[in-house]
Amino acid sequence: MFFYLSQFLSSLVMPLSICMILIVFGLITIKKKAGVKSLASGVILLFLFSNQFLSNEAINAWEPDYKIIASLPEFEYGIVLTGVTNLSKEVYDRTFFNKGADRATQAIQLYKLGKIKKILITGGQGLNPRNPNTEAELLRDFMLIAGVEEADILIENKAKNTYQNAALTKEIFNQSNIPAEQTHLLITSAFHMNRAKGCFDKVGLSTETFPVDYYGYNRKFDLPILIYPDPYAIFIWQKLFKEWVGIVMYKVAGYL
Repeated sequence: MFFYLSQFLSSLVMPLSICMILIVFGLITIKKKAGVKSLASGVILLFLFSNQFLSNEAINAWEPDYKIIASLPEFEYGIVLTGVTNLSKEVYDRTFFNKGADRATQAIQLYKLGKIKKILITGGQGLNPRNPNTEAELLRDFMLIAGVEEADILIENKAKNTYQNAALTKEIFNQSNIPAEQTHLLITSAFHMNRAKGCFDKVGLSTETFPVDYYGYNRKFDLPILIYPDPYAIFIWQKLFKEWVGIVMYKVAGYL
């Protein structure tokens, strides 16, 4: 229930939703002073949210710095959070990735380089999937093809949100007699790392972070970035707002 409620509430406070509400209200009440102000506010916000420079500055401020692989110690387990496959596409002989495939590909790289000895993949089916497979199973299949040994992969395929990723991962480690004080490498998207790390801390699992899947890029000052509106900029703000709402909801629920 919490999963569906958080999804619904977050959709109401997304940047594009806010702009559309202000603009529609302004058009309906255009003959009133409040309507003019609402319409103007909606248009101005839409312009700001579609500015590439501002969205990139915001996401860069939020995403933690990347880690140099060579500087990492060795870990027994790398914990890979899912949320990167297209479960709405009915296909049974491959894995369709959305943005975020770095979670899988860089976990494989870390495994090949000996930085992690084993991989635990955590994630179920999410919200209303069409594909009967779970994300954890799809990522496992991909990793096996890429050369990861089957004996070195554990899967948790029930979790529907980040807190369940942490709680159910802890259960698997307990069942496998993995010491509670052992530190694991947490692998997820950079924009999502703050919430993920908080959830794993909450359940008592010791982790070091390895952010991947960066949305931000190096600061640029060319004309298109500074002036031209871009729908991708709105998408970045949508990602940020969704994550911020998620953090608030998790704190209310006691997950952080």
